Amino acid sequence: MFHHALSIPPSSSRRLLLRPAASAMHSRHASSPPQSNDDKPKIYSENQREAIIYHNQTKHSLTSGYARGPHGLDWANQPNPFLSFLSAPRLPLLHLPPQPEDSPSYLSLFSSSPPAPLQPISHSTLSRLLYDSLSLSAWKTAGLSTWSLRVNPSSGNLHPTEAHVLSPSLSTGFPFIAHYSPKDHALEIRTRVPLDVLPIPSGEPSIIIALSSIFWREAWKYGERAFRYCNHDVGHAISAVAISAASLGWDTRLLDGLGHNDLHGFLGLEFLNSPPPPQLPDRPVRGRFPWIESQHPDCLLLLFPFGAQPSIDYQSLSSAISRFSSLKWIGNPTSLSKDHVYWDIIYRIAQATKKPLTVSEGFYANPFRPHSLISEDLYKNISVREVVRKRRSAVDMDGVHAMERNTFYQILLHCLPSGRLASGEKQGKQFALPFRTMTWDAEVHAALFVHRVKDLPQGLYFLVRNEEHFDRLRGAMRMEFEWAKPEGSPDGLPLYRLAAGDCKELAEELSCHQDIAADGCFSLGMVARFEPVLLEKNAFMYPRLFWETGVLGQMLYLEAHAVGISATGIGCYFDDDAAAAALTPFTRGVSDLHWTLPRQCYFLLRTQ
Repeated sequence: MFHHALSIPPSSSRRLLLRPAASAMHSRHASSPPQSNDDKPKIYSENQREAIIYHNQTKHSLTSGYARGPHGLDWANQPNPFLSFLSAPRLPLLHLPPQPEDSPSYLSLFSSSPPAPLQPISHSTLSRLLYDSLSLSAWKTAGLSTWSLRVNPSSGNLHPTEAHVLSPSLSTGFPFIAHYSPKDHALEIRTRVPLDVLPIPSGEPSIIIALSSIFWREAWKYGERAFRYCNHDVGHAISAVAISAASLGWDTRLLDGLGHNDLHGFLGLEFLNSPPPPQLPDRPVRGRFPWIESQHPDCLLLLFPFGAQPSIDYQSLSSAISRFSSLKWIGNPTSLSKDHVYWDIIYRIAQATKKPLTVSEGFYANPFRPHSLISEDLYKNISVREVVRKRRSAVDMDGVHAMERNTFYQILLHCLPSGRLASGEKQGKQFALPFRTMTWDAEVHAALFVHRVKDLPQGLYFLVRNEEHFDRLRGAMRMEFEWAKPEGSPDGLPLYRLAAGDCKELAEELSCHQDIAADGCFSLGMVARFEPVLLEKNAFMYPRLFWETGVLGQMLYLEAHAVGISATGIGCYFDDDAAAAALTPFTRGVSDLHWTLPRQCYFLLRTQ
């Protein structure tokens, strides 16, 4: 079928891209998923329904308003951004120089295998790992206010993500689990782990990093959308750890066969989290709820030497973790706020998306495949540490700077989950940093609003990050779209121009009327395959879609800084309206797939 090219008129006619059909859009407050019109209606489990309900209820809309959140900020109860465990023994870590000789070049992470020489596990390497991934990067002061910045970005700089380390014996003389304190770059040792219950895979030295979320830190500002933002931040942290580990010659992989109960036991949360009351109201409530400050376990990351193939038996690993209940756990968490607001839907979706143990899932480390490289000169031999520690979220865009076309293409090449493939070679899985940490094929794509890239026409573009989705993506989109490869686009970059024209006003409107979406060189929104993923793999994939957007977002941040510009994320956007800018109105009866924006994170670039 011949598809006519669609131009984007400069002003009022921009609505040509926004033509949602009422029957195709879900109500923000829908009580259940819409029924399919095809011959085989989808059967949803209760947990899958909860995930869809949560996603619909927490959408912002141009017509029906914003998702529920606090009316103004309760500064007196702003959560403490630093959690500490009183009475837990502390192990100080090394503070390192910002431009060291021991940090490899940023470019080597994507062009060498292994990316860096292997460093043995030691007090020094553990210090470097955390210093370059999760530590503080700077302190800022304005007037009477002082706040910190971190290596890993966070929505609203609220940092709901906590990190814990299972390390073999260092200077302590015994293996231990410790909470990482970024404020003073130290470990708070919470328990010793006897060798007979140590859940470290046999055959290779390794470290386990556990990530958890405190929903209250985000809910204080964002209300019921906090679950989205917390999981997006988990993705940022996963990516930050993977990049830092690679600079030490270590590979990173999610231990995703484990279930929620395993993670809960790994962190000793049964001795730590205060339980919620037996009955909770179905509405937001203000009050004193200490259990709201509890940690929600998210994932475990295994760090092991590049090229190794650790042997993982998830049943044995789960059994070993179950014995952690007999360990002596030390330290009580500090209080974060005096008063709270209980947002009921956050805790319902957290319950619905808990993952069970999947002992049948195998563990494998993908072979490393270098990313495509247009020119080494783009990166100026900057080191990994310089990139990760000097990265900042831009606060505005100059509206003038134009990016070089090859720089734009290079950034997008590093957003792909696998490197350049030889002619005729089958598409691989998650080969490249930092996407190799994940255990599923890419489910997230990017719709790009190109404003100022030299020698590239303005317009709407699309980056297909999993080419197995190409036909279904194209079938779900507007028939008028071009699907043209832009001039000068390198081989192996699945980037397509959908429509040419000025789309600055459209990008600004979709981003809750924020001008930074129009003032950068380009902005992008992330589009995920949503309901089919829940149906195929169950509700626990819902937070994992956000993890993937966070991993991609961190890559965009690092790439921007590495080429000498800056980026920022926008968490406020009109969900269905933004999706309609690229996707044709449809119901599941028309297509077997429902695309949505799990967290549309626009990244805008400007000169520093």
